[in-house]
Amino acid sequence: MSQVLRARRLLTGQGWLDDHQLRIERGVITAIEPIPAGVNVREAEQLCPAYIDIHVHGGAGVDVMDDAPDVLDRLAMHKAREGVGAFLPTTVTAPLEAIHGALRRIARRCHAGGPGAQVLGSYLEGPYFTPQNKGAHPPELFRALDLAELDALIAVSQNTLRVVALAPEKAHALKAIHHLSQKGICVMLGHSAATYAQTLAAFDAGAAGLVHCYNGMTGLHHREPGMVGAGLTDPRAWLELIADGHHVHPGAMRLCCCCAKDRTVLITDAMQAAGMPDGRYTLCGENVEMLGGVVRTASGGLAGSTLALDAAVRHMVEHTGVPAEDAIHMASLHPARLLGMDHLLGSLAPGKRANIIALDAGLHLRQIWLQGQALSL
Repeated sequence: MSQVLRARRLLTGQGWLDDHQLRIERGVITAIEPIPAGVNVREAEQLCPAYIDIHVHGGAGVDVMDDAPDVLDRLAMHKAREGVGAFLPTTVTAPLEAIHGALRRIARRCHAGGPGAQVLGSYLEGPYFTPQNKGAHPPELFRALDLAELDALIAVSQNTLRVVALAPEKAHALKAIHHLSQKGICVMLGHSAATYAQTLAAFDAGAAGLVHCYNGMTGLHHREPGMVGAGLTDPRAWLELIADGHHVHPGAMRLCCCCAKDRTVLITDAMQAAGMPDGRYTLCGENVEMLGGVVRTASGGLAGSTLALDAAVRHMVEHTGVPAEDAIHMASLHPARLLGMDHLLGSLAPGKRANIIALDAGLHLRQIWLQGQALSL
């Protein structure tokens, strides 16, 4: 059944088009064309590609590690209500058996589908880190890198594992990076004390970028540029960014845009407290507390975020001055490119899935269509 959506402005990968419409057939965009003369109705002020959150641990009171039947359905609906059309449920450092269980559940949801945002696969964050910048990850559960163990994780995920995060200074890290990248899995670097040189060596081995840039890694110093310096200056590196104003100072957000505007990927790193009231929650098996929307461990460290991806886009425009289209690309086209899925997702173009959002002039979500179907918000 054919469908037409019209907008005063429509964002493509090349920029804005005024007074254009989308034609949709069977969940796929078939044409983008000017609105015919005399047609005055517009479904939206601005039509844009739905967002893609590649790094999210939970929200709406659920955690990706929870072994309950409706966890991923509830999370997928929560993500859709912030304009996310597709996402990667993200694990945390835990006993290997618990990680295997989460990967199996994500694989089943990935293949079976369900309500809300599409599950594209899984993101393994931990246990291959080092203690110096551990964040909320329990260092006693960190593990050595072993190719056979990594292959077992891929098998358990039924080949839906899309991203593996690790610390590049660990023994056998470069061999693991090469091995995973040869299998088409993105390797992101983080929760690490790696030097600038070690980080560049990891990029040489095939690593794709940095886990939540600035957080959980060696910072920028003029005599040791660290992981941050390597990521900002290496044109091969994608940079995940938590643009909530707490994890990264607006000035550092601007620096990221100055150095890597076309390589920035907005993420939420959201945990179960996202979309919930202040109070006590858990992350990595530990009690954490949310106060004023900020989640901290008992020792005062940041413990994931409660950020929504549509808010991250607005923050980028407000705090860095980038045009709206650039901020939207950071949450749509860039993550699709990082995952190698930009032929299907991430921008509005004929042949791509009709994952579309309607935004008002202030970039607030008004409607979302998932494969051409409007979702009740």
